[in-house]
Amino acid sequence: MEIRSVRRKKKKREEIIIKVDRISNLPDSLLHQILLLLPLQSAAITSSLSKRWRSLFLSLPDLDFTSINENPKPPSFSSNSIYQLLFLRNHRDANNLRSLRFRTPITFTSLNSLIRLAVTHQVQELDVEVTTRDYFNFPRWIVTSQKLRALKLKSSYPGFRLPPSSSIFGGFQKLTSLSLSLVILYNQPHLSDFFTDPNFPLLEKLALENCLGLKELRVCCRLLQEFTLKNSLQLDSLEVSGNKLHRLKIVSCFHSYSKESIVKINTPNLKTFLWNLNAVTTTVHFLDKLVCLRKAFVGVMLLHQDINSQTQCLLTLLSELGNSYKLQLGNQSVEILSSKKGLVKNHLLPFHNMRFLELQTRFDRHNVQALSCLFKSCPMLNILLLKIINDQTSERRQWNKDLWDMSNSEIQYWESQTYEVESFLNNLEFVEIHGFLECENEMSLAIFLLRHGKALIKMTLRSSFLCRDNLRRQMIRSQLMGFSKASSKAKISFH
Repeated sequence: MEIRSVRRKKKKREEIIIKVDRISNLPDSLLHQILLLLPLQSAAITSSLSKRWRSLFLSLPDLDFTSINENPKPPSFSSNSIYQLLFLRNHRDANNLRSLRFRTPITFTSLNSLIRLAVTHQVQELDVEVTTRDYFNFPRWIVTSQKLRALKLKSSYPGFRLPPSSSIFGGFQKLTSLSLSLVILYNQPHLSDFFTDPNFPLLEKLALENCLGLKELRVCCRLLQEFTLKNSLQLDSLEVSGNKLHRLKIVSCFHSYSKESIVKINTPNLKTFLWNLNAVTTTVHFLDKLVCLRKAFVGVMLLHQDINSQTQCLLTLLSELGNSYKLQLGNQSVEILSSKKGLVKNHLLPFHNMRFLELQTRFDRHNVQALSCLFKSCPMLNILLLKIINDQTSERRQWNKDLWDMSNSEIQYWESQTYEVESFLNNLEFVEIHGFLECENEMSLAIFLLRHGKALIKMTLRSSFLCRDNLRRQMIRSQLMGFSKASSKAKISFH
């Protein structure tokens, strides 16, 4: 009798447990949100619990096959497995595939089949990175999709070809974001009518990377807000226009050693401009003043030793950025400005709105005059960030004099500039120097700013190396702090 009673109680307990399975009774949308928090491999395991959970897994709106690679033990999904999973989705859920993301080695035939099936399921966001044995053509099923909103197509190796502009007319009508990487353009090096309104009427974000063979590019989309172009080394001509474009990034382009290269930019509402690791071009022309510009970075790449021939191009580019609130200059840009035909004494840049200036430099002796001219060009500057590059080619000497000795030639030069940079000194509030090694050039500048910075609130000096002579460093720091208290009363900190 006792055994039967125990069995009855156990059976009732199990029935109660089954009845209180409240998770399965939650709405599909909520359960989908829970499953999407898991890696796809873990979410797939739940499909074995019941028909209900199998249906939930096969109707997930987002399929991210890259999340399974975070754990190396489970095997990755092959292209065949991805195809089978898409094929098993119920017909009633065929139109709820919001996003599909995968990374895999694949043949072009399999890739085309996968994309065709995804388009059949009315995918809205497609993120694909593939490695193939040979070049492949842009999948035509992508062009015909009327639901696709975002596309990211990257070939790890060896690359893919774009379709002719005439063949995509009427496609991509809903696309708002496009990212292409490793595009083979040797057979169509001139893209003057591809990225235009008829082909991409709703495009807001465009990113192109590793465009091999591209020589001429024109981007003209009225709704475009962000455009990024990277690693187009053979590029000779670039034209970008758009009234709504507010972010423009050009990185590692114009390395073809061409005698003439042209850049035309018509973006009156541009807020962020990044020009990094590009060769100095022959012509950089902004058709409208950048009155909305807030942040700019200019870092050029010198392809040969003739710095003087490229100086005017850089000065023209910088002059167009005069309305920027924040400016960052790379080391090569500072080197060009420091050349004989660079920033001469009476050549000032129109940086009247500048409040934040960041300079990357080796800070050798020949850089001092260029820095002085930049300070004169920024009368309203509040923040100065100096990042000193410490390498074996620098000509920086250690500071071996008493801080109070004003006979040092570097200090004398800065003292001679006091009147000309008076507006700069009256507004400068914060100074931060990275790579500070107590060498002559940086010590002279620090002393000058502490001595004459009337609005200076704080100076931060960050050293990138450990100093063997700790006693010497302590003495210098102590003297600098004493100098600060005796003049500007600015707080000085060492890191």
